[in-house]
Amino acid sequence: MPYPVRLNPYLPVLREETETWAREMGMLAGYEAPSARLIWTRSQFHAMAVDQLTAWTLPDASLVGLRLNHRFNLWALAWDDYFASAFKQTGDLAGAQAFTARLHAFLPPEPDARVPEPANAVEKGMADLQQRLFPPRLAHWRQGLNRALARYIDAGVQELVNSRAGRVPDLIEYAQFRRESFAAYTAPYSVELATGARIPERIRHSRTVCALLDAFMDYMGLANDIASYQREVHEEYDVNNLVVVLGTSRGSTVQEAMQAAADLVTARLRHFEHLIQSELPPLVQRAGLDRGEQIELEAWLRGARSFLSGLHAWYTGAPRYAPVGGSVPEQRTAGATVPARGRYRSTP
Repeated sequence: MPYPVRLNPYLPVLREETETWAREMGMLAGYEAPSARLIWTRSQFHAMAVDQLTAWTLPDASLVGLRLNHRFNLWALAWDDYFASAFKQTGDLAGAQAFTARLHAFLPPEPDARVPEPANAVEKGMADLQQRLFPPRLAHWRQGLNRALARYIDAGVQELVNSRAGRVPDLIEYAQFRRESFAAYTAPYSVELATGARIPERIRHSRTVCALLDAFMDYMGLANDIASYQREVHEEYDVNNLVVVLGTSRGSTVQEAMQAAADLVTARLRHFEHLIQSELPPLVQRAGLDRGEQIELEAWLRGARSFLSGLHAWYTGAPRYAPVGGSVPEQRTAGATVPARGRYRSTP
C-alpha cells in the first residue's frame, strides 16, 4: 500500500456514538423490538472497529459526512453478517431469496415512494438510510446508488447458489462479480460525499476513467478476500473467495493461492496508480478540463487513495479479520465442494 493512512479528526466523536444507531435499528442488544433478530453482541460489534474503518477511509470528511458513511458501513456489515448466519450457514436458499426480494422494496427509485413496514434490523436500517443518503447536492446519486445496493444484495443469493452447488467461479467471472458482492459500486459515492468532489462529467465515461474505477473497486473486494479467507471459508463455508478461485484453477495449496491472490491485488493497485500518473493527464488535456474541474478531479483522486489506504489498514488491523489460531492451514483448494448443508470442505 503506497498511500499513507490518515485519520479523520472526528473519530473521538464517532467513537462516542458508535453504538447509538445500531441499537436504534435493532442490530445490537439494547433497544431492540421484541420480534427483532439481533445481529451482534456488544463484543462482536466492537471487534469490527467500524468507527476506525470510517475514520481511516474518509480522513477529510466533515462530521456530517463521516457520520452518514459510518451508518452506511454499519448497515452493509449488518446485511453481510445477518445473511451469513441466517442463510449461508444454513443453506436456506428459499429464505435468502424471499429476504432479498423484500429488501428490494426498500430501494425505491423516487424519494416519495412508499416502502413496507420494516420487519427486521436490516430493513429498518435501509429504510432509515434512504431518508438520509440523498441530500439535494447528492440527489443525482439516488438511482445509481440504489442500483449498486441492489447488485450487492442480489450477489448474496448468487454466492449462496455457488456454495450450495460447490461451484467455484472462474477467475474472469469472479473479478467482475466481486465488485458487486463487495458493494464496491457504492464506494465512489462515499468518496464524493467525503470530499465534496466529483469526477468531471466530460471524462466520467471515458475508457481511462472506467478502467481506473475498475481497478479501484477490484482492490477493495479482492484484498478483502485475503483478509477474510479464514472467516468466509471455514466459518461461513463459502467458495466465493479469490483464494479459493485461484487455488482451484491452479490446483495449489492455500498458501500458494494466497501469494497469487496478493500478487493480483498488488497488480490492480499498481494499475490504478499507473492510470492516474500516465493516462489521466493526457485525457484531461484532450478533454480541455478547466482549472476548477482539474481541482475537483484531484480532490476526488486524493479521496480515493485515502479510501484504499484506510481499507488496507482495517483489513490488517481489525479483530474481525484476525485468523483463528494463528496461521492459515496448509491444505489444497483444488476440487472444493460444498454439500447441500452448506459446509465447505477441500479435497486433495
